[in-house]
Amino acid sequence: MQCGHLLYSRFWNQYLYNKGVVSHKEPFYKLRHQGMILGSNGEKMSKSKGNVVNPDDMVKNYGADALRIYEMFMGPIDAAKPWDPNGIEGSKKFVDRIWRLYAESDKIKNQENEELDRVYHSTVKKVTHDYENMEFNTAISQMMIFINSCYKVDIVPKKYALGFLQLLNPVAPHITEELWQLLGNTESIAYSTWPTYDEAKIKEDTFNLPIQVNGKLRGNVDIPMNLPEEEIKEIAHKTVASYLEGKTIVKEIYVTNKIYNIVVK
Repeated sequence: MQCGHLLYSRFWNQYLYNKGVVSHKEPFYKLRHQGMILGSNGEKMSKSKGNVVNPDDMVKNYGADALRIYEMFMGPIDAAKPWDPNGIEGSKKFVDRIWRLYAESDKIKNQENEELDRVYHSTVKKVTHDYENMEFNTAISQMMIFINSCYKVDIVPKKYALGFLQLLNPVAPHITEELWQLLGNTESIAYSTWPTYDEAKIKEDTFNLPIQVNGKLRGNVDIPMNLPEEEIKEIAHKTVASYLEGKTIVKEIYVTNKIYNIVVK
């Protein structure tokens, strides 16, 4: 029925386009077919196979938000995925952790905390990108990383706490709306402006430089970003000094902020 309806819609829209009634050929700008959720045994859900999952039972036992999060977190939206009874329990624990952080802890304050700058702005950037590309599972994974980071610090800036709720709202509208109001907002979160990120907050000051000798990894060293090449050369030589003893350096190749390779004979 869905395929037939889709073909009919395309045919009818093509007809209207040819007649000049509409300005574009397709009735939509983007189409993404969702994959099928299989039973826990990897087969199509069927009453006869006894592998059907009743969503009403899931909502009753775990809550609608946990169910929504789990369905989005199972994998790529267009892939067929088997139902994992333990998976929704993990989503419920994630929801509970968010609730405890916001409603039961004393971490959220009107203060700054540079320790969360990078992970917050990285989360806004990735979740925004992933939503636009319908990559919901990786967006949720990044939000889990953010919550884990919040538990490792003493202060979570209120502006970051609010921004996170906005990011989570599309997949968990119930808890985010309640916590949004708990933080002092009177208007619905649905009418709030989507959070933005600062690219400067995402950049790292240092990076790990792999050092190769004749194509084989011989050492790693953490160095500041964009360090002058002469200084990097000196650091690289010291790091792999034992592999250069008695050798003649033929060539040195440095890929900026990525890798240093020394060719010897």
